[in-house]
Amino acid sequence: MELHSTYPGLPDLRAAARKRIPKFVFEYLDSGTGLETTTSSNARRLQDIKFMPSILHGTQTPDLTTKLLGHSYARPFGIAPVGMSGLIWPDAERLLAAEAAKANIPYCLSTVASQTPEHVAPVLGDGAWFQLYPPKDERILKDITRRAKDAGFEALALTVDVPVASRRERQTRSGLTQPPRLSPRILWQIAQRPTWALATAKNGAPRMRLLDDYIDDNRNLPPTEHIGYLLRTSPDLDYLRQVRAAWDGPLILKGVMDANQVKTLHNEGVDALWVSNHAGRQFDGAPASIDVLPEIRAATKLPLIFDSGIGGGLDILRALALGADFVMLGRAWHYALGALGANGPAHLTDVLHKDILANLGQIGVEHLEDLPQRLVPR
Repeated sequence: MELHSTYPGLPDLRAAARKRIPKFVFEYLDSGTGLETTTSSNARRLQDIKFMPSILHGTQTPDLTTKLLGHSYARPFGIAPVGMSGLIWPDAERLLAAEAAKANIPYCLSTVASQTPEHVAPVLGDGAWFQLYPPKDERILKDITRRAKDAGFEALALTVDVPVASRRERQTRSGLTQPPRLSPRILWQIAQRPTWALATAKNGAPRMRLLDDYIDDNRNLPPTEHIGYLLRTSPDLDYLRQVRAAWDGPLILKGVMDANQVKTLHNEGVDALWVSNHAGRQFDGAPASIDVLPEIRAATKLPLIFDSGIGGGLDILRALALGADFVMLGRAWHYALGALGANGPAHLTDVLHKDILANLGQIGVEHLEDLPQRLVPR
C-alpha cells in the first residue's frame, strides 16, 4: 500500500526513474526518433477512444484470464522486449522474467538484450516469447532459435519493422555512442546517480551477451547503431519462410501496420500478428498504432498483439476494445525498474491490474470480449 501512495500510476514511475538513472540511460529508454510526433500521437490517439460509463449494473467480478497461442494468461498484458534492458537496471531481464512467471503473463526477451536466453532460463515461466532480430547468416539464425527453444521460450516474435537503423536524436544529444564510451560527460551523468552506478558496478557493465557469441568486431558504427546491425538483414518473404522452417513453435510477426499486407501473411504459417510502430522509435512518419488496429482486425482472424503508447490499464482496455487480443508494454516495466529496482515489476503488475478492474467497474464489463459494446462511436 505504501508504494501505491507514492507511485499510484505509470507517470509517477517514469518521473522517479528519470531522477534515479543517468540521463543518457533515461534518454535511451524514453526517446523516439525524429521530432517524436509518432511517439506522442500513439498516446494521444489512444486517449481519444471513449467508453460509455454504466450505472445500475450491480456487483461484478471481472475475469481477466486471456488465452493466446495455446497458453492461458492471468491478465491480458505482458512484458515487451527492450534491447539492453540491463542498461536500465542491472539484471533487468531476470527480474522481469521472474515477475512474468509469478504473475502468469508473457515475458519477451530481445535478441539484443544484455543477457542470454540461458541466463534467463532458470526463472522463466510458461508461455515466454523470444524476439528475433533477423540474422543475415542462416547458421546464426538456426543457432539462436535453437538456444531460445532449449532455454524454454515457447513462441518466437520475428521483428520486421527495423529494415535500417533509426536515428534517435535524443540519444545522441545525451552523449550515448556505439560502442559506449565513458566520456567525461557520461561519467558526470553516472556520478549524479550513485544508486544506479553502484548497482551497475556490482553487476558488471551491460553488453549484448548473446551477440558476443557471434561477433567480436564492433567496427566504427554511427552513434545510435550497435553491433546487432552487423548481424542483421532486412527480411523479405523468403526470409520469413526460412524462419518458419527453423522454428517449430508459435510464430509471431512483430511490426505489422498495413492491413493490405495481412492477406499475404496468412499463407506463410504465421500464428499471430503484432501491431506496432515500434513505439515511435524507428520512423516518425507512421500513423498511430491504434489507428490501424481496427482495419487489421477486419482483415484477419489471427490473434493480434498490440503495443505503442500504452499509459495504463485504461489504454489496455482501449486496445482490446478496438480488436487486440493482447497488449504488451515495454518502456513501462523499465520505468518501474528505474524507479524501484527489483521491487518495480511487481508493483507495476499490481498498478495495471487494479487500474483495469477499476475501469471495468465503471463501464460495467465483466468479460473482456464485451468491451466493444461500451465504446462511444467516433
